Amino acid sequence: MVATAASSSAKGPTVRYLAVAVPARLADEGARIALVLLAMDRVHSASLGGLLVAALMIPHVVAAPVAGALADHVRRRGLLHGLGLAAYGTGLIAAAWTIGRLPTACVLLLVTAAGCCAPLLTGGLTGLLAELVPREVLPRVFSIDSATYNLAGICGPALAAALAALTGPGHALAALGAAALLSGFAVTLLRLPARARTEGRAAPLRPAVLAAGARELIRNPPLRSVTWASAIGQAGIGALPVITALLAGRYRQDWAAGGLMTAFAAGAMAGSLTYALRPWTRTRPERVVLLCLPLSGIPLALAACVSGPLVAAGLFVLAGWFKGPLFSALLAAREQYAPAPLRTQVFTLGAGLKSTAAAAGAAAVGAAAHLGAVPLLLAAAVVQVVAALTGAALLGRHAAPRPRPARSGTERSATTAPGAGHD
Repeated sequence: MVATAASSSAKGPTVRYLAVAVPARLADEGARIALVLLAMDRVHSASLGGLLVAALMIPHVVAAPVAGALADHVRRRGLLHGLGLAAYGTGLIAAAWTIGRLPTACVLLLVTAAGCCAPLLTGGLTGLLAELVPREVLPRVFSIDSATYNLAGICGPALAAALAALTGPGHALAALGAAALLSGFAVTLLRLPARARTEGRAAPLRPAVLAAGARELIRNPPLRSVTWASAIGQAGIGALPVITALLAGRYRQDWAAGGLMTAFAAGAMAGSLTYALRPWTRTRPERVVLLCLPLSGIPLALAACVSGPLVAAGLFVLAGWFKGPLFSALLAAREQYAPAPLRTQVFTLGAGLKSTAAAAGAAAVGAAAHLGAVPLLLAAAVVQVVAALTGAALLGRHAAPRPRPARSGTERSATTAPGAGHD
């Protein structure tokens, strides 16, 4: 009865949240393709496209501590996130006009400034969910949120390519920027009440405050476990686009490069939605993370042994399916174990570390491409097992958390004093 009531009360906030998150994340994923296409169209330079993508992506990591600390610090979070999303969208729109028309240094600076706002539309938005819905349904809502990342990964690049083919890459990038801009306005629908004025929140953002989230990821056993385990595992997943391109050459099937990654993303979205219907646990999400890491590696290892692309695609779907519950449980673990005043920092830093690990994995496999697709895919599978073992070692003998009481609407908007943790 209580669960049903909580689920009903969460429907409205969840729908409003999706109206913000889905277009913003589609814009984020699609912009990377649109930037490359626009650079090649106007300047005939793929290298400039790569620089623009790097300028958009690197701030995801660098700006994450500041963006997260600021989001945890301000009283009016809706205003901050709305301005951040609007700035991100405006930056993409401006880049659509300036690429090839202004000096490259100016364009790179503009795209970098837009990228500094990106942590607010990934981990930053996810960090708001605990303030929007009852705790009883958070695992389910986190699963839905993780599906938005999968959906963006599948549809964002395809949308950018389709718009570029229909209207030109400049208009495609501008349209994606407009989607992010509209998401900024849609933040006002989330009805986030202002935090109460407290002495801690009124204090300035000193370096110690900016580093508090990073310290929590080192000292808090379950957060430390899931953060570093998922980051190590993501290094293997980040290598998959390069590996699938090599597999396409091995199979002599051009479609396999994108097709295998689409299969993986579709499996991940299916896994997220399945987990949303029936979460495996509500109290120990870190166990789901550590279990799904090696389970996702097994199908990847098997895919390295098959000779046909269709069977490999099925195994990629299965590997992706296990990544769905893993990501959903990772989000739940961040919310459950992060102290309330540091929640957004933990979300943005965790997302930044995963992005960095994915980029490092792609770079490492690119440098080792001469080894061939089979050993590299086996290595990516082994990385998932190593990640799980590392996470288990970092977790140690962490005691099960005591259940926390459900919060009312007003209690969900309140926060504890800085430095306080959950029970």
